[in-house]
Order: sequence, then structure tokens, then C-alpha cells
Amino acid sequence: MERLILHVDMDAFFASVEQLDNKSLRGKPVIVGGVSERGVVSTCSYEARKYGIHSAMPIFIARKLCPHGIYLRTRMIRYKEISRKIFNILRDVTPIIEPLSIDEAYLDITYSRFKDGLEAANYIKYRVLKEIGLTISIGISYNKFLAKLASDWNKPNGIKIITKDMMPKILLPFPISKIYGLGKKSVERLNNIGIFTVKDLYEMPKDFYIEYLGKYGLEIYDRIRGIDNREVEVERDRKSYGRERTLKIDTSDKEELLEYLKDFSKEISNQLIKLNIEGKTITVKYKTESFQSHTRSKTLNFYTNNFNEIYKVCNEIINNEEINENIRLIGVTVSSFKENSIEQLTLF
Repeated sequence: MERLILHVDMDAFFASVEQLDNKSLRGKPVIVGGVSERGVVSTCSYEARKYGIHSAMPIFIARKLCPHGIYLRTRMIRYKEISRKIFNILRDVTPIIEPLSIDEAYLDITYSRFKDGLEAANYIKYRVLKEIGLTISIGISYNKFLAKLASDWNKPNGIKIITKDMMPKILLPFPISKIYGLGKKSVERLNNIGIFTVKDLYEMPKDFYIEYLGKYGLEIYDRIRGIDNREVEVERDRKSYGRERTLKIDTSDKEELLEYLKDFSKEISNQLIKLNIEGKTITVKYKTESFQSHTRSKTLNFYTNNFNEIYKVCNEIINNEEINENIRLIGVTVSSFKENSIEQLTLF
């Protein structure tokens, strides 16, 4: 039997929740995120998107684009409360759910009680609107890549079905940036040699994909031909734990940066110990005042969740870094995990 996959994505989730709770905000440009000049946009309403505002945009830029917008702080407790209700509805459709975020998930409904994807999608949309008061967009296809592409097709409050007989024609006009697995650097490299659309890429020989895109080249080759064999993963292992912060005042003072990294290292260490896991790759990330992002990593030859070991690597990375510009954001993550199977023995 051919697989049947849904990708569900709430419409402008944080902003929609704010408009749900405060009717006076409906139809207005609502921007949710950090409200200070140093904050960033988490989500904005569709009314705000007309002004060119998008997630991850610095607030000070958003204010220039939409000075009359309504800028609100995030209320994660409330968003999580709504998210739990949404996922309870999804679990009534299928137990095979892969959450991607607080407001987005894949569902495998191949063996569900619904006769087809459209019936399942309409059921979800009806219940989310009736029980919660929000809209959701849903993509339906036979694999994850196409289902996710479809969910973005008719936003907001849309449904789109992509079937095998639409391949590859339906993909050809898309910019290559829409293809899952092609990062910003790969897109730029391909653009530099005149490849801008899926049609441009589709016409290239298979060897080209390996030469230009490395070990993932064949996956991209298959993907734009409608082939994606990834399963919907019910249990998604978290691949990293990290902390970061946008600073109140930009700085190039290494001692000040290390104070932040020390606090982050303690928080991450406590979390890893609580989860009984250890990692061996430590990555320091920073963003300069000109919004240039930099990451520096070190992989140890042993696993650890020890605060001193994590902070020691942070210290080493920062002290070896040549910082010529003030920094506005600093963070650290630990990855490459294994579960610690050694149990603490007691005297009794």
C-alpha cells in the first residue's frame, strides 16, 4: 500500500493565539517576540507579513517596516497549553506522529480509519477550529518532502494534495531553495553556475549531484523526482542541547562573554545529568553587530556532561577567537550524544 502522509502546520501560531485571546487584535499587524530593540520576531500575523516582516527578523527592522504594528512578548506557557490540545486532536487521527515543533508535525495515516487524506485533513481542520478557534494548513502526499511542501501551498487555512502523477512537473517552477536538504551555501553555489529553479537542477546528470552536493547529492536527485523514503519517526531523539542569549549591550569583552558561557554550561550540564546522557561535541555560536553568524566546534575524544569540561572548551574556543567586532548574541550547544548506562551504586 502506498504511504499516506500529512504535514500539519498552524497558521502564524503565536500571533494567532494572541488574536484568539484578544479579539481587538484581529485583523491587525501583530508581531510576537522580543519587544526591545535587541529582540527578534518569533511569529507575526499575516497582516504584518504584508509589510515584509518575517520570523527571525530583528525587532528594530520590523519597527521600521511597520511602525504602527502591535508588538507583544511571547507567552510560551499559553502557546504550550494550546499546542497540547492540538496534539490531542492529532492523536485521535493516528498514533504515528512526528512533532517538528510546538505547532507542526508529520502524521502517517496509511492505516488509519479515514478513507483518504482529504477526509483526515478536513476532520483535523474542523476540530481545531471548533474546539480551539484556530486555523491550520495541511499538506497531503505520499512522502514527507511533498507533504511539507504542500502544507505551505495555500496558507493560511489551506489544504493541498500532491500525487505521484503530478511529478515532476509540479516541482519544476520552484526555486531550488524550496528543496529540503539544500542549505543556503549550496543554493548560493548552484545559483553561481546558473541553477535557480528545480527545472534547471532536474536537467543536470546524476554525477553532477554528487560532485556539487557531496554525500547528500543523490538524495536531492531523488527528492526532486518525488522520491523520499524517510519514515515518520514517532520518537525523535534530540540531537543537541543549547542555550543562547541576545545581549543587552553589544560587547567584544571576552571576559564578559565567558560569564554568559559559564552560566549556559551549568544549565546544559544540569539538563544532561537529569536526562542521563553525555555528549562530546561542544559548539560556541556568536553573532556580530553586523548580523554575521559564526560557529566554532570542538569534538572531544570522550563523552561528558560535566560542567567544567563543557566550560573548559568554551573558554578555549573564545580565547583562541580573534574578535574584531562587537558581539550581540552568544550561545553554546552540546551534541553527539550517548546514553550513560552506568548506574550509581548505593551502600544498601
